[in-house]
Amino acid sequence: MRRMREEPAAEKPSPFLIRPMTQGDMPAVTALEQASFKNPWSPELLRRELEHDWSTILLVEEPQPDESRKLLGLAIFWIVQDEVHVLNVATAPDQRRRGVARAVMDEVLARGRARRCVLATLEVRRSNEAALGLYKSLGFRPVGVRPNYYADEGEDAIVMVLDF
Repeated sequence: MRRMREEPAAEKPSPFLIRPMTQGDMPAVTALEQASFKNPWSPELLRRELEHDWSTILLVEEPQPDESRKLLGLAIFWIVQDEVHVLNVATAPDQRRRGVARAVMDEVLARGRARRCVLATLEVRRSNEAALGLYKSLGFRPVGVRPNYYADEGEDAIVMVLDF
């Protein structure tokens, strides 16, 4: 009897659009940062990241019925030599648990693989259980601790690495 080859399950298309940030996005990105963090990135820091060749800011948006787009989240990362370094991932508080951070991290890692990177690194607050869970599910593993990394509250950062 001949065996039928199983077809992989069709991937559900993402409801999100992911694109690079532009200067025109600054007001919306600044508002997202302020809503997401006690110590948000300043417009000046964001502007500097936009100017660096090695830095990318990706925005996650959702198309709206009126043809506009709603900003849901972002990721800021560097690709230097053969490494992806994630500096910041933010999701609007009212959009959490929808897969926004996973979608943007999947894109960040895909871009690293396309550039033939061999590893990805990041730091995450020890208390951020949701982010730790996400990063572990993506294959990151904890490799160290940076004591008092988050100076605002003296909180440690967990250093995580993903080998491609």
